[in-house]
Amino acid sequence: QVQIVESGGDLVQPGGSLRLSCTLSGIMRSIYAVGWYRQIPGKQRELVAQIDIKRRTDYGNVVKGRFTIARDNATNTVYLQMINVEPEDAAIYYCQARDRSGTLRYWGQGTRVNVSS
Repeated sequence: QVQIVESGGDLVQPGGSLRLSCTLSGIMRSIYAVGWYRQIPGKQRELVAQIDIKRRTDYGNVVKGRFTIARDNATNTVYLQMINVEPEDAAIYYCQARDRSGTLRYWGQGTRVNVSS
């Protein structure tokens, strides 16, 4: 079992920056990749970025080169650095950890990002 805690969600102005954190604990040996997803009310949850155990990264189209995902293995934390935030980035951001096949998926409770001037 893996526990996930997200943090860092806040109110940010358009054009501003924010860093989200995803801290994992529990039995980690099955975890292959960790990803950030986001969900806007009434819409499907979408991939923002993910990083695997070899630090290979994958980004969703919505990122447009503005977000960077990184991991700190010493603290079992995955970060999502957001720059040039846009109003369309307002959402609840969720962290997911999964095994290699995707059969096992663990989700956090989410952290809310609001974008407003």
